[in-house]
Amino acid sequence: MRTGESVLGEADLSLIHALQIAPRASWTQLSAVLGASPDTLARRWEHLTAGGYAWSSMLAARRGTDAMLYAWIELECAAGDAEATATEVSRDPCTLGVHQVTGDADLVLLVACPDLYALDGYLAGRVRRLPGVLRSRTQVVTRLHNRPYRSRIEQLTPGQVRLLSGITGDDRRPRARGGTGPNLTELDHRLVAELAGDARRSAAELARQCGTSESTVRRRLDVLAAGGALHHHCLPAPRFSGRPVWAMVTTDVPPLEVPETVAALARLRETRLVTSVTGPHNLAVALWLRTVDELHDVTAALVRAAPALRIAGTALSLRTHKIGAQVLGPDGRRVHHVRPEAPPY
Repeated sequence: MRTGESVLGEADLSLIHALQIAPRASWTQLSAVLGASPDTLARRWEHLTAGGYAWSSMLAARRGTDAMLYAWIELECAAGDAEATATEVSRDPCTLGVHQVTGDADLVLLVACPDLYALDGYLAGRVRRLPGVLRSRTQVVTRLHNRPYRSRIEQLTPGQVRLLSGITGDDRRPRARGGTGPNLTELDHRLVAELAGDARRSAAELARQCGTSESTVRRRLDVLAAGGALHHHCLPAPRFSGRPVWAMVTTDVPPLEVPETVAALARLRETRLVTSVTGPHNLAVALWLRTVDELHDVTAALVRAAPALRIAGTALSLRTHKIGAQVLGPDGRRVHHVRPEAPPY
């Protein structure tokens, strides 16, 4: 793709933006805000999801009461093996990002594990045993400064956003922070596993699948959402979004300047994920860009926005194989999702 022009229409982007704010709102509720009939919205969403152009998914942000542990893993692969290795690790439930990149590494993975022991087990028992992997480097995320899968389509008006926030209660709902939150039960993990592929599955369908009542499903989802235990992501497939180019920028920031720097970076439209990490550089920033050329302008914008920041390295994705639970095909469209693993009880 030569430019960052979106091949999705304004109506498509408005619907995706609305579902980012109110993921489980009814078509009737959305109709009142978007000005299209419920049937039209339902058909449009079916077209987007069936074609792999967009998706709505939910994943657990916690295991029990503890937040998940994230890490960036860089893999160097034998010549010609990078694509096969990317396909293989995309099957793993713990990989939430798989990017084939330029630079010293061939692949960059974002993984989520319950704790350091589980991360060590994944590295030793899985990653380092892959035939095509020559070397791996791991940076543990010590702080996740914003929620993963954030998107900034910004298609709707402020008034429409307020109406949708009122539907969900997000304008008044307290959210748990840090390591606190609801304890995820066996039922919760089963619900998340069902919602990973489609966050709009009905309460009735979830109740039948999980062997419980609709009221219980609704109550548990409300509790999990209020406690910040779920990551919701409703996204257009990047190749069709107007921002098809993924980039990773590693930076150095004096520790005392990190809070102010992170706040400045989070205000930039291109930033998607800002993480404090272990290793030689203390901040890793993931971006979605319109074009390859834009990387120069965006890195300059990062430094202007946060003068304490020093760029240490950059990498561009040649191909994105996985985002969240969603596996993308060679043409950039969603092919299928990988069901999360439920923890043993």
